Amino acid sequence: MAGGMPAYERDGAAEIAFASQKRYISLHLRRGDVRDAFEERPAGQDMGKGCLRFRRPEGVDFGLVRDLLRVAAAEPGAACLPVMPSCRGLA
Repeated sequence: MAGGMPAYERDGAAEIAFASQKRYISLHLRRGDVRDAFEERPAGQDMGKGCLRFRRPEGVDFGLVRDLLRVAAAEPGAACLPVMPSCRGLA
């Protein structure tokens, strides 16, 4: 858990966290290298500065989520953003 959200952690630092907000589900990407690797892929998705938002559960792109998690798990990286309880206003 990080910031009250379930998170994937490595060496005590949250690298990716999830949150269920009132109007969306968010995937918080705390590693810049992971965000940069997928810079163009989230086209058509609601992407903020540090999170990817899905408005409806059926709109979750599980292929994208799987690939983000695989890249993050492949090797350690530096988490660079604080875990936010909401990513609203970061876009």
